[in-house]
Amino acid sequence: MPFNIPIFLTWLRVALIPLVVGVYYLPEHWLHVADRNLASTLVFIVAAITDWFDGYLARRWNQTSAFGAFLDPVADKLMVAGALLVLVQLDRVNAIIAFIIIGREITISALREWMAEIGARKSVAVSSLGKIKTAAQMVAIPMLLFHDPLFDGVLDIHRCGELLLWVAGVLTVWSMFYYLRRAWPLIKEKSGTI
Repeated sequence: MPFNIPIFLTWLRVALIPLVVGVYYLPEHWLHVADRNLASTLVFIVAAITDWFDGYLARRWNQTSAFGAFLDPVADKLMVAGALLVLVQLDRVNAIIAFIIIGREITISALREWMAEIGARKSVAVSSLGKIKTAAQMVAIPMLLFHDPLFDGVLDIHRCGELLLWVAGVLTVWSMFYYLRRAWPLIKEKSGTI
């Protein structure tokens, strides 16, 4: 297993996931709700920044690896799924939208695995639609974790996060059908031979 700064940042993102979730399980006298929201939001933002930064450094320093390419999306999916599950439990996110987003991630991961097995991984490479979906999620989730209004109630950050997460949900379904449509000819061709 290779080890370099980009992979370290990816492992750091994995390590931060329990903190995003865990602050909500601390005793009330340790952290009040508003402090939990702030702490979880800040940890999530740091984790999201490492997501961008590890890929940038890996490309810039020519330190890309098969292990890094495997671990990076796993860390992203764990981070999003962990945050969404906490948000569902806190009744800040509708369970249906969480299911759509998490279910799509599992489906596309399985599709990519299968396509790699038949030597056609590039046909389901990350598209710009998938990147926009991820960006919408990564902005919506910290808004929902923070939850409290900003600027003396002028900006309802929770409502903004809700709307953006529904946009991400629509993009999630759209991108899933995009990937499935691209893979379908190969699925039909190879399904009988594996």
